[in-house]
Amino acid sequence: MAEESKAYEAIEIAKATGKLKKGTNEVTKALERGIAKLVVIAKDVTPKEVVMHLPIIAKEKGVPCVEVPSKEELGAAAGLDVGTSAIAIVQEGDAKDLIKQLGGK
Repeated sequence: MAEESKAYEAIEIAKATGKLKKGTNEVTKALERGIAKLVVIAKDVTPKEVVMHLPIIAKEKGVPCVEVPSKEELGAAAGLDVGTSAIAIVQEGDAKDLIKQLGGK
């Protein structure tokens, strides 16, 4: 649970002071380009296949990957009016320490 709240907090801080990529496609691109610092995925995405590749790519790239229960909460943390399947922090801003706590560089 602590990991989830740190992930939400990191997203909220990075939204204000850094840069986010929102949605499965944007997150995939950020991972492939090597610019993602942290990936957060919602567990309630259907079908699961939409986001199944993200933890695998994140692991290959050495990027911490956190699962959270709700795409609505994930979207809200990112400042969206709708839910989102995944978020990548690409510029951490003031969230650098939180990302380190979650296993980032």
